Amino acid sequence: MRLRLERRAESSTALQIGAPLIASALTLLAGFLIFAALGKDPVHAMRVFFLFPLKDLYGLSELLLKAAPLMLIAIGLAIGFRANVWNIGAEGQYIAGAIAASGAALALDRSLDSMVLLPLLALAGMAGGMAWAAIPAVLRTRFNANEILVSLMLVYVAELLVSWLVHGPWRDPDGFNFPQTRMFDDAALLPAMIEGTRLTHVIAIALVALAAGHLLMQRSFIGFQLRVAGQAPAAARYAGFSALRTVWVGMLCGGAMAGLAGMAEVAGAMGQLTPKVGVGYGFAAIIVAFVGRLHAFGIFLASLLMALMVLGGEQAQQYLALPSSVASVFQGMLLFFLLGTDLFTQYRLVQAAPGTPKGGV
Repeated sequence: MRLRLERRAESSTALQIGAPLIASALTLLAGFLIFAALGKDPVHAMRVFFLFPLKDLYGLSELLLKAAPLMLIAIGLAIGFRANVWNIGAEGQYIAGAIAASGAALALDRSLDSMVLLPLLALAGMAGGMAWAAIPAVLRTRFNANEILVSLMLVYVAELLVSWLVHGPWRDPDGFNFPQTRMFDDAALLPAMIEGTRLTHVIAIALVALAAGHLLMQRSFIGFQLRVAGQAPAAARYAGFSALRTVWVGMLCGGAMAGLAGMAEVAGAMGQLTPKVGVGYGFAAIIVAFVGRLHAFGIFLASLLMALMVLGGEQAQQYLALPSSVASVFQGMLLFFLLGTDLFTQYRLVQAAPGTPKGGV
């Protein structure tokens, strides 16, 4: 008996909503098997990975701290993804936003009040991310260059740029020759939200961004244009919706949110610019956007799950003697299973009729 994939006439809403849940369950099952194969007690290992990070207030605050940048970047990417604008270089835009915000923090008058300085840093971060995103947007709209490749390659350019800055013109002269800028002044730092933790008001900024993104995508004419452009390009052209504007809106929204996340990182937990500012938030946010079904509430939940995996990797390193990169294994499995379950929301397995050519879908 030979099977083939047949496109469904219509994918059900239940399948679309259930796919991320099924993918998450399969990820947990696969993780259980991986821990067992590594010679670890899988029950204890899963407790360490998923429960230990949440055992106290500090752990919960770290969860929110790591989830906030993912929320910011993912909601910006979701706007473009809905219109089939594939911004894969949010990591570079995140770094560019961190660079721009750091430059503003180092250059602006130290006597400025934080109520004035922090909004300026946020605007600088967003402008930096948008400027970096504008490069693939220009190349796409003027020369039909592939935005996937261009935005991705610009990530490495951004990493080299920040390395040059902290080794050269922006290096702290009192930093014992370490590649880092001087620490930002107190007025340029986001205030702590909970005393005794590292959690800043970035989580509040992220929640506001999620609400704004939801309104843009679901309650605005621009959001309607983006959805039509993504789901029915021919209908968008017939209605006179500008394909060029769609590209620009998608890229700039992603760049602005990634740049804001970069600003929140350097003005929050780090307090300065270092070469380690790029920690993969931009790439992880792509998974978050799709696990969250490009919806604001789904992105909120997916960000918490992805942040929990990062913290779980740190706990596995400490208590299980495993490398912290095990978190990347879980993230990769989540994406793999999501792609697999998504396939079956659009297709179903049927028995191939006799004489059907091999390899067809």
